[in-house]
Amino acid sequence: MATAIIRKPASFRLRADLLEGLKRNAARENRTLNNYVESVLLDIVYHEPNETTKLAIAEARSGKNPNKVYDNVDDLLNDLDAE
Repeated sequence: MATAIIRKPASFRLRADLLEGLKRNAARENRTLNNYVESVLLDIVYHEPNETTKLAIAEARSGKNPNKVYDNVDDLLNDLDAE
């Protein structure tokens, strides 16, 4: 037996351009504004990335780039041959 989801009315003041963007996105997906905003908020609140993603995010935010950048193909091929 499914449990009922209790919804409470809420009122928010949003920037006009943000509200228009939300309305466009909802219409593009053929959904009500309420349904669209609720699904976006649910995704933000309950989406937890896995450990690999968390590490990748931390690495990207650190500004460190562990990948070598090559100026020419010969250097790349030499490094690949060395492995």
